[in-house]
Amino acid sequence: MTWQVLKIAVDALSRNKARSLLTMLGIIIGVSSVIAMVSLGQGAQQQVQEQISSMGTNMLIVQSGSQRSAGVRGGAGSTTTLTPEDFEAIQREASSVAAVSPTVNTNVTVVAGNQNWSTRGEGVAPGYLTIRNRAVADGTFFTDADVKSAVRVAVLGKTVADTLFPGGEAVGQTIRVRNLPFKVVGVLEAKGQSQMGQDQDDTILMPYTTVMKKLNAVTYVSSGAVSAKSAEATAQAQAEIEAILRARHNIRNGQEDDFTVRNLTELADAAQSTSRVLTLLLGCVAGVSLLVGGIGIMNIMLVSVTERTREIGIRMAMGARTHHVRNQFLIEALILGLAGGLIGVLGGIAVSFTIAIVFGWPQLLSPTAMIGSSLFSMAIGVFFGYYPARKAAELDPIEALRFE
Repeated sequence: MTWQVLKIAVDALSRNKARSLLTMLGIIIGVSSVIAMVSLGQGAQQQVQEQISSMGTNMLIVQSGSQRSAGVRGGAGSTTTLTPEDFEAIQREASSVAAVSPTVNTNVTVVAGNQNWSTRGEGVAPGYLTIRNRAVADGTFFTDADVKSAVRVAVLGKTVADTLFPGGEAVGQTIRVRNLPFKVVGVLEAKGQSQMGQDQDDTILMPYTTVMKKLNAVTYVSSGAVSAKSAEATAQAQAEIEAILRARHNIRNGQEDDFTVRNLTELADAAQSTSRVLTLLLGCVAGVSLLVGGIGIMNIMLVSVTERTREIGIRMAMGARTHHVRNQFLIEALILGLAGGLIGVLGGIAVSFTIAIVFGWPQLLSPTAMIGSSLFSMAIGVFFGYYPARKAAELDPIEALRFE
């Protein structure tokens, strides 16, 4: 009996193909919108996470504080309160810290043969690779012994290496940085642009002691990068760093810190939360189309009941029970919802890929959204089809047979 009811329902929908397609259109648009919006939203969310992760692993940035001059307060890093010994103490005493790298920045012009290039010079420690999720593609990185002795060695970013040694081998070559000879010991793996559009490969890394003593002639560092042992340990690492620096700088309770510790994990969490909220809002807006599609199903089913009143009367006169009639119309509504949902899923996938290709936006298809939208479209069909089905089942057979 169930297969007979299903066959009758399919035949009834097939007799009015155009009307059935138009009825499903609301569901198709709704499901396509949900799939596309969730896909683009999750793609953006993943891209933000990858960009923040590319900045470093469980990273905290330690900067010197600000200072006042003639009533004007400078920004973070405008004082000279941080020293290499501060970061040595952090590495030694902070139990939640995995790696530490003081940082000294400088702008330099690098010369190799008849090639020259102005770039960003960074004085760092060997822990820089771990903290920043970077690796050496060719050669090696400088060692703690090189840092201790302030040796003139350098590791080039891919952009700098390709510019100074086009088609050649950079490792082992000698370059001049501010007229001082440096030996190239390695070339970093390419990393591309940062989320701010900065070329992360346009850099030259040197021991921070070398930059301090031989290029900048200073005894302090402007900032440093610290990696916690895990994402969960970043808050504890931040508290330990603050306690160590306050003790070393003799800062009493109530006094303002002369340093700043920024937790990038909190930034990542905030960005993820914002992306999730945006994705949810986009999904909810698209979901309204599903409700509109459901109302369309109910409207057409009510019209169908009116048009087929005499048919219903004949079936009931031939022995069809109330639940047979009700199930027939429910199955028709279910088929409309399911077919619209499946077509909508395919349409949503196509729209997602089209937008990603045309506009270059990230997209990430969500199986949960596809399955959920299909099931929801079926539920919409049943929900909005129930009233017309019940109305059809409650028709009086005699009155239905007299209907013109």
